[in-house]
Amino acid sequence: MVTRRGMLRGGLLTAVGAATALAGSGQVKHWFGWDRPPLGGGYAAAADDLGAVAHGGVQIHYFRATTEKLVALTFDDGPLPEYTPRFLDVLDEARAPATFFMVGRHLEEHAGLVRRRLGRHEVGNHSWSHDDLATLDLAGARRELERTHEAIKRHTGREATLLRPPYGHLGGSTVLAADSMGYDIALWSHQMRERRYAGDPTGQAQDLIDMMRPGSIVLAHDAGDKRRLVALNALPAMIAALQERGYRFVTVSELLAGRPADASSASLSASLEPASG
Repeated sequence: MVTRRGMLRGGLLTAVGAATALAGSGQVKHWFGWDRPPLGGGYAAAADDLGAVAHGGVQIHYFRATTEKLVALTFDDGPLPEYTPRFLDVLDEARAPATFFMVGRHLEEHAGLVRRRLGRHEVGNHSWSHDDLATLDLAGARRELERTHEAIKRHTGREATLLRPPYGHLGGSTVLAADSMGYDIALWSHQMRERRYAGDPTGQAQDLIDMMRPGSIVLAHDAGDKRRLVALNALPAMIAALQERGYRFVTVSELLAGRPADASSASLSASLEPASG
């Protein structure tokens, strides 16, 4: 027999379940602002702490309009044993330089993977823990960058000058932290679309070959799940085809130091695609 108390209890449980499901939805998070960084953190204005201003400005690069056929390959999230040595092997075979944006804790644990293998390559800062810097305050962002900067210097003998924030996310605190450390910020104009071309490295290579233009910065990853193998397996064909078309591979810093195009083309920009960073 169904009692009134039982009906009320059942209705209450149903309501609680529905509310729980709704609270976990992205839409509710958006309504209440739970999907946005705190106002006191990453979205704070960059000049909120003038004591941290060292240079008064940070250059943010994702493309370099140039009269030369130059392209910069970049790899995020390593070094890790599964893929980083294999990416280095492909680049060595092609004699192509690249820029590796390293996660500090990965470098600290796996420095041996890249020791004596970075001769032609550049190393950039990709934070210590791959936390979203746009959600951190200035002190938190500085800690992430400083630990990685010191690890890069200790294990590679390099002074990093470029920052790529995880996920490409920027907040005012990130910019101010970069300013205080003398970094410029490097994003990207093209990327390996590992989900779209999962299992189809030929398609991935052709996609980038068709879209490439002088001054492009290409994002790939030398860490992660098996989708990264698409990027790895696409690299030889992509590099060879672009070299045949007259492209020369350079590091990001070399690209930025290259000869700029005329003023009419210098304002051109390439569209950004969301990435895992």
